[in-house]
Amino acid sequence: SDEFFSVGDAGYLDEDGWLFLSDRKADMIISGGVNIYPAEIEAVLLQHDEVLDAAVIGLPDDDWGERVHAVIEPRPGTAEIGVKLTQFCVGKLARFKCPRSYSEVEEMPRDPNGKLSKRRLRQGLLMASEALRS
Repeated sequence: SDEFFSVGDAGYLDEDGWLFLSDRKADMIISGGVNIYPAEIEAVLLQHDEVLDAAVIGLPDDDWGERVHAVIEPRPGTAEIGVKLTQFCVGKLARFKCPRSYSEVEEMPRDPNGKLSKRRLRQGLLMASEALRS
């Protein structure tokens, strides 16, 4: 059959023809017309000693379409993680990929199968920002 379907994964083929999956298309952030893959940013954030878990999502931005926002589950006793992570990302990521804002959670929301629920993170942040505007 000539039919095919997509599961929403994004990836690339290397010069030897190996397929590498890099992220999910639904999680891609488009900021200023540039495609940004959260998995790359999350990998950098997870290198920081005070980060237990990290999720990167796109939030609406009037100027850029979306802005890079990181949700962090910090290690206990960590203070002002956003300031530390902003400095940590410089030189490890292109400037436009560095998160422009951060929020912290005690525990990342997960589906029953253990998969991180970015949808629930995004909904919670959008509801909180709407409440602040009212």
